Amino acid sequence: MLKNKIYNYFFNEIFKNFIVILLTFTAIAWAVRAVNFLDLIVVDGFSSLIYFQYTSLKLSSIMTRFIPLSFLLSLTISIVKFERQQEFLILWTTGLSKIKIVNIFLVIGFLVTLIQLLLSSIINPYFLNKSRSILSNAGAELNTVLKSNDYIDIFEDLTFYIEKKNSNNELINIFIKDEKGQLNALVDDFDEKKNSTIIAKKGFITENKIVLFNGMIQTLNKKNEIKNILFEKTELSLKNMTTRTIKQPKIQETSSWLLLDCALNLNQNLDQINCSKDFKNEVIQNLSRRLGGPLYIPLISIITSFLLIYKKEKTYNFLKKYVLFVLSFVILISSEILLKYTSLYLAITIFYFIFPLILAFLFYIYLLRKIITEKNV
Repeated sequence: MLKNKIYNYFFNEIFKNFIVILLTFTAIAWAVRAVNFLDLIVVDGFSSLIYFQYTSLKLSSIMTRFIPLSFLLSLTISIVKFERQQEFLILWTTGLSKIKIVNIFLVIGFLVTLIQLLLSSIINPYFLNKSRSILSNAGAELNTVLKSNDYIDIFEDLTFYIEKKNSNNELINIFIKDEKGQLNALVDDFDEKKNSTIIAKKGFITENKIVLFNGMIQTLNKKNEIKNILFEKTELSLKNMTTRTIKQPKIQETSSWLLLDCALNLNQNLDQINCSKDFKNEVIQNLSRRLGGPLYIPLISIITSFLLIYKKEKTYNFLKKYVLFVLSFVILISSEILLKYTSLYLAITIFYFIFPLILAFLFYIYLLRKIITEKNV
């Protein structure tokens, strides 16, 4: 019973440190990304609600990138803390097995691996695709993006220019180029519009429409006939405007099942994904990141467990902390570098997946031998 409480204590302490470090890294990175995304409001004219929803959906993908490093730091910091407080020394003198502690570290590593697999393969693609659809379906606020003496072309086939915008949001000397007739008139109806040029002395925007005064609409119909119409007042609907946001999901926004379908040549979802040769290379690299990257976490837990092995030389114990940390960090960096070559050769892809498993097994066997040898000395 006492041993179970001790094991739970170590598990809770390490996992708590992991969560704190991970959330700290994620909060810092998310804040930086959120600042970069301010252009969605300032330039693209989306509402603050859309901005908040979009940036919030990026949290899980940011968190996933910091999981391996956060786990390495939390495990190293926790072991050093237990050692300095002589908690390990008390446990060893009472006959508690080091192998049991190593297995606890390994169990935590497997748990973190499952968390990262869940995030990278299921949750992240869904949230990223959701964030894309939010921008695609949301309309930008035209009144927000219009600026004096500036051409605005963030909408498809539409260009706006105003000479001046006063404090009452009244627009002065307006020029609008509508290439596909998206601005349907509410008062004056222009049939068979191919494109239109609209000029007005002033106007204002209200309730998904723009009200214009004293101007002219020049239209070019499908027969290439030009028609000029003067108006004192007209209203144009803004409901059909769409932004230039890319609507086709990127590969990191695509479901893992679709990517596996493409990578394994199952050809069951050809209507949802264009599995060309060039795209397949990106698919293999992306799947390697989602499914292979988390496999390096248990390896990190085993390498860090070598901190439990003590030597009489204090210098050796001091340097060992840094050597093991650097070794684990180099392995994480190497996995990121190797990831870029997984799409080139099948052998590299297979190596990327099996390397951490083989190395973890070898290190685990060697660690057990060191613990047994140390116990018999």
